Amino acid sequence: MHAWLCEQTTGPQDLQWRELPTPEPAAREVRVAVRCASLNFPDLLITQGRYQVRPPLPFVPGLEFSGVIDAVGSEVRHLRVGQRVASFGGLGGFAQAVCVAADKVLPIPQAMPFEEAAAFICTYATSHHALIDRAALRAGETVLVLGAAGGVGTAALQIAVAAGARVIAAASSAEKCELARRLGAESCIDYSREDLRERLKTLTEGRGPDVIYDPVGGDLAEPAFRSIAWRGRYLVVGFAQGQIPALPLNLALLKGASLVGVFWGDFARREPQAAHAALGELLRWYEEGRIRPVLDQVLPMSALVQGYARMASRQVQGKLVLRNAD
Repeated sequence: MHAWLCEQTTGPQDLQWRELPTPEPAAREVRVAVRCASLNFPDLLITQGRYQVRPPLPFVPGLEFSGVIDAVGSEVRHLRVGQRVASFGGLGGFAQAVCVAADKVLPIPQAMPFEEAAAFICTYATSHHALIDRAALRAGETVLVLGAAGGVGTAALQIAVAAGARVIAAASSAEKCELARRLGAESCIDYSREDLRERLKTLTEGRGPDVIYDPVGGDLAEPAFRSIAWRGRYLVVGFAQGQIPALPLNLALLKGASLVGVFWGDFARREPQAAHAALGELLRWYEEGRIRPVLDQVLPMSALVQGYARMASRQVQGKLVLRNAD
């Protein structure tokens, strides 16, 4: 088989498409013939040595993928050869085949295309955990989604709408704001040309959003937190802007607000039953047509480095997917 190999953490431009031995699954693993894999922000960081997990070199990146099981470990009973699945949380997705722990595999509906399955778990599970579990979002509340045109942003927007919330989207261009409106946002703030705090005051009649979903960090965090409603919940999802903000904690005191961390990967490890139930609900919502991954582009797996460049330049709207040749 072939795979993209990371031999040094100097960035995705130095990945090499190499022929490697086809792996054999361990007792509690399955082997997946990879049909599609998606790019997530951690996939960029991990090739730069900047992610919280630093696998030993060399390694094959690719945290999220979909495909068909073609081999099953001796102790695996709940999965079978030929089953269509998606997976998130390991490595090895940017390849033609990968072995993965059986408990990191999600069977997918027959009607779900592999392209959408590869773009599903990370963003939707993270956003469901954030909004439904950590924020306890209620119908009728107002949610501000920062970075609303990105992978987790588009997922959070759809989940908030599905939960009956009013959504204010915030994005960095008019084009991205238009995408957010098509996905159900009631209003959108283009923070490349509008003042975030002033627009939030106007749109919420001075009350502020009940929940703030922030995968961006950087210089948007403080003005957003200053705008939060009384008893609001500020969800710390990630730092796509690159800078981890330092928030004045007196703001939490003055607003009676909660600063809430969101780490779906550890949630799934520590509370597997709850995580499994959440994924089940998300699959039901998908089959009901309430949520659907937004695909920016579907590129051949050979174009991975170009895909990384598009992600690094902040051009991606939704998720970028790589597809192996049939």
